Amino acid sequence: MAAPGAEKREAAAKATEEKASAEAAPVAAPKKAPSTPKSGGRKTKDKWKAKEWYNVHAPHMFNETVIGETPASDPSYLIGRQAEVTVADLIGDASKAHIKLLFKISDVDGHEAKTEFVGHTLTSDYVRRLTRRKKTKTDHVVDVRTADGYVIRIKTMSIADRRIQTSQEEAMRRAIGEFLTLFVREHKLSQVIRNVISNDLAREVGRACKVVIPVKRIEIRRTEILRKGNGEPDSIIAAPAEDEPAEAIVEDVAPAEESE
Repeated sequence: MAAPGAEKREAAAKATEEKASAEAAPVAAPKKAPSTPKSGGRKTKDKWKAKEWYNVHAPHMFNETVIGETPASDPSYLIGRQAEVTVADLIGDASKAHIKLLFKISDVDGHEAKTEFVGHTLTSDYVRRLTRRKKTKTDHVVDVRTADGYVIRIKTMSIADRRIQTSQEEAMRRAIGEFLTLFVREHKLSQVIRNVISNDLAREVGRACKVVIPVKRIEIRRTEILRKGNGEPDSIIAAPAEDEPAEAIVEDVAPAEESE
């Protein structure tokens, strides 16, 4: 005969075992409904097919020569793009390959993009060749207004074969600043840029510095147009032959086009 309450204890133990085994059993993941194929996917639009090519012209100061081409899906996207071309490519003078002219697109007429002159710079490899070891390089910056109202920033670079004392360096900067201020105020922008490209201005600056200290070389490293003046600058460079068009690098610095 079983002890009192034994049947109840066995039934409770059996129920506990069944509950534990049920909890330990793996739960099957719900079955996914079979996916139905899409009736038609969205086609990818070829943005290049929507673009058109535009001729980029140098400003009147450089005879409006075609210096390159650039694509855009809308003419308004061209405004603000910058283009650069070497003087060698523009006029065919290989000795000026180290001088880069900088332009910015300001207007579009049909498929012709008009630019304005924004400055010039020397190529980096040319500057590196001048500033080798055991040479002293001195930089100077002058902001001055031309006779026709343009505000231009001129950055010079002087190279000496020996170390220059601080007092000599300061005196040389004063001499450069005084000469450039007087020269630029008496000349129009086109005349200033012509003298920069021909290197005549750098030679004149070097002569002005000789009263302080003889320097081996002075270069007009960079110019920037800070403010436009009165009227369009005069032409200073003859256009290249028609069978040898200049080639420019056009960079998009305008607001990006909207995604299609």
